[in-house]
Amino acid sequence: MWPLIITLIAIFIVFSIVFGIVGVPYIVAKKVYVAQLVRTSKDKWGKGCSAPDNEEQVRMFNEGEAWFEENKEYGIDVSVESEGLHLVGKYLNFGYKRACIIIAGRTESYLYSYYFAKPYKDAGFNVLVIDNRAHGDSDGMYLGVGLLEYKDILKWGELLHDNLGNEKIFIHGICIGSATALYTLTSENCPDYYIGMVADGMYTTFYETFRTHMKDMKKPVDPCSYFVMKNLEKHIGISPIKNGPIYSIDKLKKPLLMIHSKEDKFSLPAKAEILYEKCNAPKKLVWFDHGAHSHIRINNVETYDNAIKDFIEEYINE
Repeated sequence: MWPLIITLIAIFIVFSIVFGIVGVPYIVAKKVYVAQLVRTSKDKWGKGCSAPDNEEQVRMFNEGEAWFEENKEYGIDVSVESEGLHLVGKYLNFGYKRACIIIAGRTESYLYSYYFAKPYKDAGFNVLVIDNRAHGDSDGMYLGVGLLEYKDILKWGELLHDNLGNEKIFIHGICIGSATALYTLTSENCPDYYIGMVADGMYTTFYETFRTHMKDMKKPVDPCSYFVMKNLEKHIGISPIKNGPIYSIDKLKKPLLMIHSKEDKFSLPAKAEILYEKCNAPKKLVWFDHGAHSHIRINNVETYDNAIKDFIEEYINE
């Protein structure tokens, strides 16, 4: 009798330990995944400012909308169908023969992207801002952290080139948008009319930057982050651990401007150096001393815009 009782107690103890190590983090990770990477209603990641309590974010949002108001006579509503999803955007036709697609990061609608449009109008580009899948007025439930969205960008490129008369296309990406731009330009299906990209705050893998976000929020990092990535992989069919800009950047052939802040806590500066060194394409890296992740321009408007204009003049207009 006693051996049986002792065995049952031992089994219970082992089960409790294993469940504590694996089971609890997995359950927590499931909730974190849904909260951070699944659009559960149209109100989530809608059109409004994503961080109304962040003074810089509000300024960026408001200044972007003010820029559009000054240029709204050039704007038209556009849409594409991609992988069964109806995606929407706004195209500003300034009469040029080339266009820039601005790709925002997670949680942002295309209203946020207006903030980054001015230097491209000044440099002679039409501008396309888009609601990524599962954002704004676009369809979708699951985020693909760029590993799926690059297919959407290729569809947007077809619209710009085949239907709207743009002979060349440039891409400006912020955070996940940078990764999306990179996957677009390194895709086997990428047309020659794509001519280059700007990467603002690009990371090595989404897994790495997600871990830094969890750490900053004072949430359990490991193994919770790992299980979040496994949930993501289950829904998109691609591992965000084994895939990322660090695995793609050496395939890039088109010119790359990397813009990065030394204060970036999420796309770490040391990792940006590794990305830059691995890139074999024509490239330039511009460092900024100040600016949080995705908030470089609001702290350095003139220098930020001039970095883009100089890069375009040196690498794109040659």
